[in-house]
Amino acid sequence: MKPWDTYCLKTVRWSGWLLLLIVLFFFLTGYIMSGRFELDRLLDEKTALALHKLLHMPLMLLMVVHTVPAVYLAMQRWGWLKRS
Repeated sequence: MKPWDTYCLKTVRWSGWLLLLIVLFFFLTGYIMSGRFELDRLLDEKTALALHKLLHMPLMLLMVVHTVPAVYLAMQRWGWLKRS
């Protein structure tokens, strides 16, 4: 495996774990805002909304950081891109 491919693979793995945490926190704040499952006891609605809004940019950024190298590696595996 070439150094660039190794870098892409490590990026996909690390960003995947971070993305999982962000998505879980995104859902948690959403459920807190809606008051479902009695999660509104954890935070008040205003704080949950503020945190939920702050998560949009990290979520989008991590999605790009995760998907671009993952698609690159997948296209190599499928033979659409020539391995260097």
